[in-house]
Amino acid sequence: MTSQEKSESSPQSAEAEKQLGSYPYTNWADKIQEQYQKIKENAETYPYVWGSYIVVYGGLGLWFTYRWRKLRKTENRVRVLQERLRKLVEAEESVSSSSATTSKAPPSSNISTK
Repeated sequence: MTSQEKSESSPQSAEAEKQLGSYPYTNWADKIQEQYQKIKENAETYPYVWGSYIVVYGGLGLWFTYRWRKLRKTENRVRVLQERLRKLVEAEESVSSSSATTSKAPPSSNISTK
């Protein structure tokens, strides 16, 4: 009976393996591992191509990083200058409004008689 039970269970396990075999990857780790192996083999086969990719795209990455940082620094300088300008305008407005109120107060004292 044990041989009969084994023969009955083996078609089920073979069917389960067949279903798993129909899926190319059982989990993400296997897929990532396989892609890594393909890339590694390709890089070992064509080192100059991969080197040129690294030089070109690495150079582009460095250039974009440089430009991005320069833009951010410029924006920060502009913000600081705008803040200083806003404070100067507020100070001028407060001075001009205070001088306007003091000059309007004594109009009779400015009149001179000849």
